[in-house]
Amino acid sequence: MKRSLSAPRGLILFAVPAVAIVVVPMVAVILRANWSNFLASISTDVSRTALVLSMRTSLLTTSLALIFGTPLAWLLASREFKFKSLLRALCVLPMVLPPVVGGVALLYAFGRRGVVGSALNDWFGWQLAFTQTAAVLAQFFVAAPFFIVVMEAAFGQIDQRVVGSARTYGAGPWRTFVTVTLGLVRPSLVAALVLTWARALGEFGATIAFAGNTEGRTQTVPLAVFSQLESGDDSALALSMLMMFVSLIVLVALRGKWISALRRGF
Repeated sequence: MKRSLSAPRGLILFAVPAVAIVVVPMVAVILRANWSNFLASISTDVSRTALVLSMRTSLLTTSLALIFGTPLAWLLASREFKFKSLLRALCVLPMVLPPVVGGVALLYAFGRRGVVGSALNDWFGWQLAFTQTAAVLAQFFVAAPFFIVVMEAAFGQIDQRVVGSARTYGAGPWRTFVTVTLGLVRPSLVAALVLTWARALGEFGATIAFAGNTEGRTQTVPLAVFSQLESGDDSALALSMLMMFVSLIVLVALRGKWISALRRGF
């Protein structure tokens, strides 16, 4: 049984404002939403297109985080090298950086006149800014650090004797990593993937700065909510409710694993 910590009872009263500030806005959205028109609101052409685009880009972002974030997390957890602390800090910086600042950084890096973007445009004719590719890059920039932090913590908890036993019995490095190492961190891997996907799905600031808000091209659900809210469209409430439900389902499904994973990561 989990032991409760001792604290003055009056301290609970100071928690009420925090609960109110967090909970009341979500309750307000639920109360103001037009439930009788909910399905119709999220089924409009604009909403449906934004939903499809959000699912496509967020899933692609999560896949990229898995492919590129896994080896990086393993490197940070298992190897010592010069400037490791600096590399780790840079990798998780987007977690605390204002997303719109990240979007500006991406624009100056991969935009048409950016440090890398100008070369890509001159050599290959590639223009990344204000495209769906830009939306994926923006989501990856903001969401991938969650994957890296969780997986580095998970790799750091592995009993290396188990991995060594697999190598002793003749398993090669790649087979050991895929079947043994990833098998040992499977619960954390699932939590990391879900957190990354949820963060990518809800990304707004970096996306609007680097990918723009073009309907049918780069307008994801958060951007559609913003546009509909500006125009007074009631669909903004319906889409907001949908995002709240998705986020709540993710948190409940993980059952606190994301909290323990992030705690180990820091």
